[in-house]
Amino acid sequence: MMITRLHTNVRMSQAVIHGGVAYLAGQVSEGESVEAQTNGCLAKVDALLEEVGSSREHLLQTTIWLADMADFAEMNAAWDAWVPEGHTPARATGEAKLATPEFKVEVIVIAALK
Repeated sequence: MMITRLHTNVRMSQAVIHGGVAYLAGQVSEGESVEAQTNGCLAKVDALLEEVGSSREHLLQTTIWLADMADFAEMNAAWDAWVPEGHTPARATGEAKLATPEFKVEVIVIAALK
C-alpha cells in the first residue's frame, strides 16, 4: 500500500495517509485563552481533514494535550461546539509540557478518509 505524506519537512509531516486512514500531526495555535487556542487548533484540523479527503464526521481517535488540566472545562466547551453530534471519536486528554510556554492546547487526530 502506498503512503502519502503532506507538508513534510526534515522533522515531520502534517498529515500521513495510509490504508484509508489519515494521521494528523499535533496542531497548536496562538491565542490568549484556552478556548481561543482550541478553536485555532480545530480550524487547522478542519483544513487538513479537507485537504486529505476527510471530515469531522470521519474522526476515529483524538488525543488532546493540555498544559494544565485545570483548563479541561474551557477546552471541552470549544470541543463540544466543534465535534458533530453522533460522530465523537475515541478520545484521550492529558496534561503535558508543550513545545513552548505560550501553547496551552495541542490536538492530534486520526480520521478515516471519505
